[in-house]
Amino acid sequence: MKTVLIVEDEKLIRQGIRTMIQRSGVPVEVIMECSNGEMALEILQNQKIDVMFTDIRMPKMNGIELVQKMQELPEKPITVAVSGYADFSYAVEMLRMGVREYILKPVEREKLWDIMKKLEHEITESRENSRTNKRLGHQQLKYLMLNEQITEEEIKTLQTEYESEFDLQHYYVCALNAKETKAAGEQYIYLHNMEGNDVYLVQEKTVQLLLKNELACEHVGISALHSGIRELREAYQEAVAARHHAFCTGQEIFRFGEPGKRISENFYEQGQKLIGTEMKLQRVQLLGTDKTEELVRAWNGLFHAVKNEWITPAEFAECMDSFFGEVKKTYRNVLAEEEETMKRLADYYSFPAMETWKAEFMEWLLALHEHINSRFDTNKNQQKIKQAIDYIQQNYDKDLNMAVVSNHISMNYSLFSYLFKEYTGSNFVNYLKNIRMEEAKKLLAETDLRIHEISARVGYDNEKHFMKLFKTSIGVSPSEYRKNTQMR
Repeated sequence: MKTVLIVEDEKLIRQGIRTMIQRSGVPVEVIMECSNGEMALEILQNQKIDVMFTDIRMPKMNGIELVQKMQELPEKPITVAVSGYADFSYAVEMLRMGVREYILKPVEREKLWDIMKKLEHEITESRENSRTNKRLGHQQLKYLMLNEQITEEEIKTLQTEYESEFDLQHYYVCALNAKETKAAGEQYIYLHNMEGNDVYLVQEKTVQLLLKNELACEHVGISALHSGIRELREAYQEAVAARHHAFCTGQEIFRFGEPGKRISENFYEQGQKLIGTEMKLQRVQLLGTDKTEELVRAWNGLFHAVKNEWITPAEFAECMDSFFGEVKKTYRNVLAEEEETMKRLADYYSFPAMETWKAEFMEWLLALHEHINSRFDTNKNQQKIKQAIDYIQQNYDKDLNMAVVSNHISMNYSLFSYLFKEYTGSNFVNYLKNIRMEEAKKLLAETDLRIHEISARVGYDNEKHFMKLFKTSIGVSPSEYRKNTQMR
């Protein structure tokens, strides 16, 4: 047990009881003494006491009055009455008020030792039951916060069992990245590693103390003020959303509902461009090229936009999910030894803040970049693109697309797209179209083939589609082009 209080007006008796307790074999962290009921009540009002030994006859406030007064306290000690034989009737009255044991004076050492061992067992068992109940309660709270399908009946059951026990009136939910398990303070509820977050439920009156102590120097998201178990899931979601905002912007504390930065239309548009399809593809395609500085600029631009709120946390998450997915698909043959690292980096909110994650991510990215670059060197890539161009020139009249050509030269689709444009100055679709249009011009000028025959000869089954593309590219229809060449 932690604390024992001895209330006795005779100093020698107090000291004798203290000595017996110390020699009882029961470990006690603190033994306190006082000489009357008034002093004892003041101690009980300000400190948790496990066991109290109290005399009955004392000045100022006797033992009976002390026991009566302490019934009003939220936490009452297990009480042992110490009485003379003449006061036995008073001891019986105190037993009726909840006093657990009594000892007659002069106090017998063995009797006191037996009581100490009995109460130690009771306290230990009670604390273990309390810890078990608290653990079960915490599991139920987790279930409520994480389960979007919870029923009304389940909510009512939780309200009945736990709402008063956990004092969920006027509370905040705080979230930060999960760390090693720590002991929970009595002034808040601590829930470890919920979807990668450590979660604290804390009353309104003590939230500043928590932020100043346990959560100091963290990047914490805080919900709006809530009340009752029914609002717990909403509060948790708010705290997680606020935590993501704190992560992205580098703020130590962000409260849900606080206004973010006011972003100009120009910055908003820049942010949208950075998470658009073209930039997403570019950040993948720059990997393994000789454009390292451009690769770093592309990523730093994205991170700058996230930190300055041009891009929301949800947009950042979607952008990163897309990147990791595309990298896995594009460079799967290169990433055999990168699975665990990628998995950890893809769980970005498990890091305490963006800057911490960014440093590790960029180190990994540049190492991957060099690895791909050494594997797909420039000369080798150029030879493959030349093979692709030869294949296109020989097969432009067939049903041809980029997937067919990239498979023919055994190159990843995304890498082929990037390198093809780098080498030719044109994307694949326009390059193929230009070859077909040049051949169509030649056939129109040098043969009497009909338009639909020429369309088929250059790879277009649909004559109308061919005619539309021809006019868009050349400026006149196929018939007008033929007529103009014949007039020269």
